[in-house]
Amino acid sequence: MMRGPESWAVAVRKPNKDIAVHAFALPGYGAEHKWTRKPLLRGVWTLVESLNLGFKALKISGSYAVEEENDSPEETAKIEKAMNASLGIGMVIILALFVTIPAFISKWGGNRIGVEGDLLQNLFEGGIRISFFLGYILLISLVPDIKRVFQYHGAEHKTIYAYENDDPMDPKVIDSYSTLHVRCGTNFLFIVMFVAIIGHFVADLLLADAALPFKLAARVFMIPVVAGLSYEVIRAAGKNDRSIIFRTVSLPGLALQKITTRPPTLDQIEVAIKAMEGVINRVAAAEPSTVKIYEVASPIERAGDLLHPEKGLPGVEPA
Repeated sequence: MMRGPESWAVAVRKPNKDIAVHAFALPGYGAEHKWTRKPLLRGVWTLVESLNLGFKALKISGSYAVEEENDSPEETAKIEKAMNASLGIGMVIILALFVTIPAFISKWGGNRIGVEGDLLQNLFEGGIRISFFLGYILLISLVPDIKRVFQYHGAEHKTIYAYENDDPMDPKVIDSYSTLHVRCGTNFLFIVMFVAIIGHFVADLLLADAALPFKLAARVFMIPVVAGLSYEVIRAAGKNDRSIIFRTVSLPGLALQKITTRPPTLDQIEVAIKAMEGVINRVAAAEPSTVKIYEVASPIERAGDLLHPEKGLPGVEPA
């Protein structure tokens, strides 16, 4: 999956080995509603939009597996409902595992093991949350299907590097690049965790006399605030991606990418190339509200005429 300044695309390797490319224009909501571009609010909107696009990409990918099994329309609808339900359950589990449970352990358990005071308890809570997150990533990385997902993640990053360096979209050329990329979303996750420590500390000061359930609920309601603040931190640091500040902020995310990316096969890089081509070809689409589905027969010879940050223009990012 790739996302550009005006469009996004998802490429899927179908069971018959063909590659299907779905390319969409990005929603024009931000241009019509200026409040979504305001500081803090733009971070929340970006998070919501990214989750929405991610869910759409998962449905597109899953639809090809259903299609190959020749299921009836009724069965397909049931499977789609099951996917929606599983995504909803997954969100609840994530909130519990990474938000409320660490807070409960630090507040309820911290007092029993001598961790007292809002600052120490929030540092303790942040440590638990990061430990849970790293443990979760390490655990799922052992699943064979997730390993393949991480390989595709690496293929996205390699393709972006080749694109930014004006190299031909050739799998063998692209394969020489690193799987680690400073603009990966994993950097955002780590910034969120660190900003959450500060935000939750402030919330505890404001709710000093509140019962534990209210403090736990505050953690959930503060998610948009933490996301907005984290986005502004990354935006400020990312104005110069060669600066010491940006590279320092990116270090935890780059370290995590050693787990969340794996060296891809040439076949997987081919899929990433098709997603890149889908974004680029979609820019000229006449109907922004419709999806364009096509097969791209020939690779892009050179990316020198495309948009990327080194030329002062928006670029394509791994979505």
